[in-house]
Amino acid sequence: MSISRYNTNVEISKQSLDLRKPIMNAAGSLGFAPDTRKPLDWEGFGAFVTNPISRKARQPSRGQRILPFPGGILLHTGHPNPGFNASVRRFAGRWRRAPLPVIVHLLGDSPENMAAMIVRLEEIDNIIAVEIGLPIEIEVSEALEIVQASGGELPLIVRLPLTQAEALGSHILGVGAIAISLGPPRGALPDPQGKLIYGRHYGPGVFPQAFRMVGELVKMGIPVIGGGGVYAPKEAKAMLDMGAIGVQLDTVLWRGDRFNLPQERDSSVEV
Repeated sequence: MSISRYNTNVEISKQSLDLRKPIMNAAGSLGFAPDTRKPLDWEGFGAFVTNPISRKARQPSRGQRILPFPGGILLHTGHPNPGFNASVRRFAGRWRRAPLPVIVHLLGDSPENMAAMIVRLEEIDNIIAVEIGLPIEIEVSEALEIVQASGGELPLIVRLPLTQAEALGSHILGVGAIAISLGPPRGALPDPQGKLIYGRHYGPGVFPQAFRMVGELVKMGIPVIGGGGVYAPKEAKAMLDMGAIGVQLDTVLWRGDRFNLPQERDSSVEV
Protein backbone atom coordinates (compact mmCIF):
# COMPACT_ATOMS: atom_id res chain seq x y z
CA MET A 1 0.00 0.00 0.00
CA SER A 2 1.48 3.33 -1.00
CA ILE A 3 -0.02 6.63 0.11
CA SER A 4 1.40 10.00 -0.81
CA ARG A 5 2.05 12.86 1.55
CA TYR A 6 -0.42 15.26 3.08
CA ASN A 7 0.96 17.02 6.18
CA THR A 8 -1.71 17.72 8.77
CA ASN A 9 -1.13 19.45 12.10
CA VAL A 10 -3.94 20.04 14.55
CA GLU A 11 -3.29 22.32 17.49
CA ILE A 12 -5.66 22.95 20.38
CA SER A 13 -4.51 24.99 23.39
CA LYS A 14 -1.28 23.39 24.64
CA GLN A 15 -1.91 20.04 22.96
CA SER A 16 -1.22 19.13 19.38
CA LEU A 17 -1.77 16.12 17.19
CA ASP A 18 1.01 16.12 14.63
CA LEU A 19 0.29 13.72 11.77
CA ARG A 20 3.07 13.47 9.22
CA LYS A 21 0.43 12.16 6.81
CA PRO A 22 -3.34 12.06 7.27
CA ILE A 23 -3.97 8.40 6.39
CA MET A 24 -4.15 5.81 9.16
CA ASN A 25 -5.82 2.51 9.87
CA ALA A 26 -9.01 2.33 11.88
CA ALA A 27 -9.12 0.58 15.24
CA GLY A 28 -9.69 -3.13 14.81
CA SER A 29 -8.23 -3.42 11.32
CA LEU A 30 -4.51 -4.22 11.80
CA GLY A 31 -4.02 -5.63 15.28
CA PHE A 32 -2.52 -4.27 18.48
CA ALA A 33 0.85 -3.18 17.07
CA PRO A 34 2.31 -2.62 13.60
CA ASP A 35 3.42 -5.85 11.95
CA THR A 36 6.15 -4.91 9.49
CA ARG A 37 5.84 -8.34 7.88
CA LYS A 38 2.49 -7.33 6.41
CA PRO A 39 2.67 -6.16 2.77
CA LEU A 40 1.79 -2.56 3.63
CA ASP A 41 3.64 0.64 2.85
CA TRP A 42 4.00 1.87 6.42
CA GLU A 43 5.65 5.05 5.15
CA GLY A 44 2.27 6.01 3.73
CA PHE A 45 0.61 6.09 7.16
CA GLY A 46 0.62 9.05 9.51
CA ALA A 47 -0.08 6.89 12.56
CA PHE A 48 -1.02 3.36 13.62
CA VAL A 49 -4.26 2.90 15.59
CA THR A 50 -4.39 -0.15 17.85
CA ASN A 51 -7.21 -2.61 18.19
CA PRO A 52 -9.71 -1.60 20.90
CA ILE A 53 -8.42 -2.25 24.43
CA SER A 54 -10.64 -2.48 27.51
CA ARG A 55 -9.78 -2.27 31.20
CA LYS A 56 -10.52 -5.98 31.66
CA ALA A 57 -9.96 -8.79 29.18
CA ARG A 58 -12.76 -9.54 26.73
CA GLN A 59 -13.46 -12.78 24.88
CA PRO A 60 -14.59 -13.03 21.25
CA SER A 61 -18.32 -13.07 20.65
CA ARG A 62 -19.96 -16.43 20.07
CA GLY A 63 -21.55 -17.60 16.85
CA GLN A 64 -21.20 -16.12 13.40
CA ARG A 65 -19.10 -12.97 13.47
CA ILE A 66 -18.89 -11.98 9.80
CA LEU A 67 -21.85 -11.84 7.43
CA PRO A 68 -21.05 -10.66 3.89
CA PHE A 69 -23.66 -8.90 1.77
CA PRO A 70 -23.52 -6.76 -1.42
CA GLY A 71 -22.82 -3.51 0.47
CA GLY A 72 -19.97 -4.94 2.55
CA ILE A 73 -20.02 -6.99 5.74
CA LEU A 74 -21.62 -7.04 9.16
CA LEU A 75 -18.95 -7.69 11.78
CA HIS A 76 -19.63 -8.69 15.37
CA THR A 77 -16.48 -9.58 17.32
CA GLY A 78 -17.10 -8.41 20.88
CA HIS A 79 -13.81 -6.46 20.74
CA PRO A 80 -11.67 -9.33 22.10
CA ASN A 81 -8.49 -8.17 23.82
CA PRO A 82 -6.27 -9.27 26.71
CA GLY A 83 -7.18 -6.30 28.90
CA PHE A 84 -5.26 -3.10 29.51
CA ASN A 85 -2.53 -4.28 31.86
CA ALA A 86 -1.75 -7.35 29.77
CA SER A 87 -1.79 -5.26 26.58
CA VAL A 88 0.74 -2.81 28.00
CA ARG A 89 3.02 -5.65 29.11
CA ARG A 90 2.75 -7.36 25.75
CA PHE A 91 2.80 -4.44 23.31
CA ALA A 92 4.44 -1.39 24.96
CA GLY A 93 7.86 -2.38 23.64
CA ARG A 94 6.51 -2.74 20.11
CA TRP A 95 4.74 0.61 20.38
CA ARG A 96 8.02 2.28 21.38
CA ARG A 97 9.90 0.66 18.49
CA ALA A 98 7.16 1.04 15.88
CA PRO A 99 8.16 2.60 12.55
CA LEU A 100 5.38 5.19 12.91
CA PRO A 101 3.59 6.98 15.76
CA VAL A 102 0.97 5.02 17.70
CA ILE A 103 -2.56 6.00 18.75
CA VAL A 104 -3.93 3.66 21.41
CA HIS A 105 -7.67 2.98 21.14
CA LEU A 106 -9.38 2.48 24.49
CA LEU A 107 -12.93 1.30 25.02
CA GLY A 108 -14.62 3.95 27.15
CA ASP A 109 -16.57 2.28 29.92
CA SER A 110 -16.21 4.39 33.07
CA PRO A 111 -14.47 7.63 34.08
CA GLU A 112 -12.44 5.86 36.77
CA ASN A 113 -11.06 3.24 34.39
CA MET A 114 -10.22 5.79 31.73
CA ALA A 115 -8.26 8.05 34.08
CA ALA A 116 -6.11 5.15 35.31
CA MET A 117 -5.34 3.89 31.81
CA ILE A 118 -4.50 7.33 30.42
CA VAL A 119 -1.91 7.98 33.16
CA ARG A 120 -0.18 4.72 32.32
CA LEU A 121 -0.07 5.45 28.59
CA GLU A 122 1.53 8.85 29.18
CA GLU A 123 4.68 7.04 30.31
CA ILE A 124 5.16 5.18 27.01
CA ASP A 125 7.25 6.76 24.26
CA ASN A 126 5.94 7.03 20.68
CA ILE A 127 2.27 7.18 21.71
CA ILE A 128 1.05 10.46 20.23
CA ALA A 129 -2.64 10.30 21.16
CA VAL A 130 -5.43 8.24 22.67
CA GLU A 131 -8.62 7.40 20.80
CA ILE A 132 -11.66 6.54 22.90
CA GLY A 133 -14.46 4.41 21.52
CA LEU A 134 -17.84 5.10 23.10
CA PRO A 135 -20.74 2.61 23.19
CA ILE A 136 -23.47 3.33 20.65
CA GLU A 137 -26.19 3.48 23.33
CA ILE A 138 -24.31 5.90 25.60
CA GLU A 139 -26.12 8.88 27.13
CA VAL A 140 -24.70 12.36 26.55
CA SER A 141 -23.96 12.95 30.23
CA GLU A 142 -22.09 9.66 30.56
CA ALA A 143 -20.10 10.34 27.41
CA LEU A 144 -19.01 13.73 28.70
CA GLU A 145 -17.93 12.28 32.06
CA ILE A 146 -15.77 9.67 30.34
CA VAL A 147 -14.14 12.19 28.02
CA GLN A 148 -13.50 14.65 30.86
CA ALA A 149 -11.86 11.94 32.95
CA SER A 150 -9.59 11.05 30.03
CA GLY A 151 -7.95 14.45 29.88
CA GLY A 152 -4.20 14.48 30.38
CA GLU A 153 -0.98 15.07 28.53
CA LEU A 154 -1.93 13.04 25.46
CA PRO A 155 -4.23 14.52 22.78
CA LEU A 156 -7.64 12.90 22.92
CA ILE A 157 -9.66 11.69 19.92
CA VAL A 158 -13.17 10.39 20.50
CA ARG A 159 -14.60 7.85 18.10
CA LEU A 160 -18.33 8.30 17.66
CA PRO A 161 -20.71 6.11 15.66
CA LEU A 162 -21.85 7.79 12.45
CA THR A 163 -25.37 7.99 13.81
CA GLN A 164 -24.29 10.02 16.85
CA ALA A 165 -21.41 12.12 15.56
CA GLU A 166 -23.48 15.18 14.66
CA ALA A 167 -25.40 15.24 17.95
CA LEU A 168 -22.45 14.58 20.26
CA GLY A 169 -19.53 16.15 18.38
CA SER A 170 -19.65 19.69 19.73
CA HIS A 171 -20.32 18.49 23.30
CA ILE A 172 -17.30 16.18 23.16
CA LEU A 173 -14.96 18.95 22.02
CA GLY A 174 -16.17 21.15 24.85
CA VAL A 175 -14.81 18.80 27.53
CA GLY A 176 -11.33 18.11 26.23
CA ALA A 177 -11.29 16.14 22.97
CA ILE A 178 -9.27 17.67 20.13
CA ALA A 179 -11.08 15.81 17.35
CA ILE A 180 -13.61 13.10 16.67
CA SER A 181 -13.27 10.09 14.41
CA LEU A 182 -16.13 8.27 12.74
CA GLY A 183 -17.03 4.76 13.78
CA PRO A 184 -19.13 2.38 11.68
CA PRO A 185 -22.93 2.32 11.92
CA ARG A 186 -24.65 -0.77 13.26
CA GLY A 187 -27.04 -2.96 11.35
CA ALA A 188 -28.74 -6.35 11.24
CA LEU A 189 -29.30 -9.03 8.59
CA PRO A 190 -30.67 -12.57 8.56
CA ASP A 191 -28.05 -15.28 8.10
CA PRO A 192 -28.66 -18.21 5.67
CA GLN A 193 -30.64 -19.99 8.41
CA GLY A 194 -32.83 -16.93 9.02
CA LYS A 195 -31.25 -15.97 12.34
CA LEU A 196 -30.72 -12.23 12.81
CA ILE A 197 -27.08 -11.17 12.95
CA TYR A 198 -26.30 -7.80 14.51
CA GLY A 199 -23.02 -6.03 13.96
CA ARG A 200 -21.02 -3.08 12.71
CA HIS A 201 -21.43 -2.27 9.01
CA TYR A 202 -18.21 -2.05 7.01
CA GLY A 203 -17.75 -1.76 3.27
CA PRO A 204 -18.29 0.54 0.28
CA GLY A 205 -21.98 0.93 1.10
CA VAL A 206 -21.09 3.05 4.15
CA PHE A 207 -19.24 5.75 2.19
CA PRO A 208 -22.16 8.05 1.18
CA GLN A 209 -23.31 8.31 4.79
CA ALA A 210 -19.79 8.82 6.10
CA PHE A 211 -18.95 11.43 3.45
CA ARG A 212 -22.09 13.41 4.27
CA MET A 213 -21.23 13.31 7.97
CA VAL A 214 -17.71 14.64 7.32
CA GLY A 215 -19.23 17.59 5.49
CA GLU A 216 -21.73 18.33 8.25
CA LEU A 217 -19.08 18.22 10.97
CA VAL A 218 -16.71 20.45 9.01
CA LYS A 219 -19.54 22.99 8.62
CA MET A 220 -19.96 22.91 12.40
CA GLY A 221 -16.26 23.63 12.88
CA ILE A 222 -15.55 20.21 14.39
CA PRO A 223 -12.14 18.67 13.59
CA VAL A 224 -12.98 15.23 12.17
CA ILE A 225 -11.01 12.20 11.11
CA GLY A 226 -13.09 10.71 8.34
CA GLY A 227 -13.66 7.05 7.69
CA GLY A 228 -16.27 4.53 6.70
CA GLY A 229 -16.49 2.82 3.32
CA VAL A 230 -13.24 4.31 2.00
CA TYR A 231 -12.21 1.73 -0.58
CA ALA A 232 -10.61 3.93 -3.26
CA PRO A 233 -8.04 6.74 -3.21
CA LYS A 234 -10.56 9.18 -4.69
CA GLU A 235 -12.80 8.66 -1.65
CA ALA A 236 -10.00 9.40 0.80
CA LYS A 237 -9.08 12.48 -1.23
CA ALA A 238 -12.73 13.60 -1.28
CA MET A 239 -12.90 13.49 2.53
CA LEU A 240 -9.64 15.42 2.86
CA ASP A 241 -10.78 17.99 0.32
CA MET A 242 -14.05 18.30 2.24
CA GLY A 243 -12.01 19.36 5.27
CA ALA A 244 -11.28 16.17 7.23
CA ILE A 245 -7.97 16.34 9.10
CA GLY A 246 -7.35 12.66 8.42
CA VAL A 247 -8.91 9.50 7.03
CA GLN A 248 -9.02 6.05 8.60
CA LEU A 249 -9.06 2.90 6.47
CA ASP A 250 -10.69 -0.26 7.76
CA THR A 251 -11.58 -3.48 5.93
CA VAL A 252 -10.00 -2.34 2.66
CA LEU A 253 -6.67 -3.05 4.39
CA TRP A 254 -7.56 -6.74 4.60
CA ARG A 255 -7.55 -7.04 0.80
CA GLY A 256 -3.88 -6.14 0.39
CA ASP A 257 -4.61 -3.61 -2.36
CA ARG A 258 -2.25 -0.75 -3.08
CA PHE A 259 -3.80 2.55 -2.05
CA ASN A 260 -2.15 5.30 -4.06
CA LEU A 261 -3.31 8.75 -3.00
CA PRO A 262 -2.24 11.36 -5.56
CA GLN A 263 0.32 13.85 -4.24
CA GLU A 264 -1.43 17.16 -4.87
CA ARG A 265 -1.25 19.31 -1.77
CA ASP A 266 -0.05 19.74 1.79
CA SER A 267 -2.65 20.68 4.37
CA SER A 268 -2.37 22.33 7.75
CA VAL A 269 -5.34 22.65 10.08
CA GLU A 270 -5.23 24.79 13.20
CA VAL A 271 -7.98 24.82 15.78
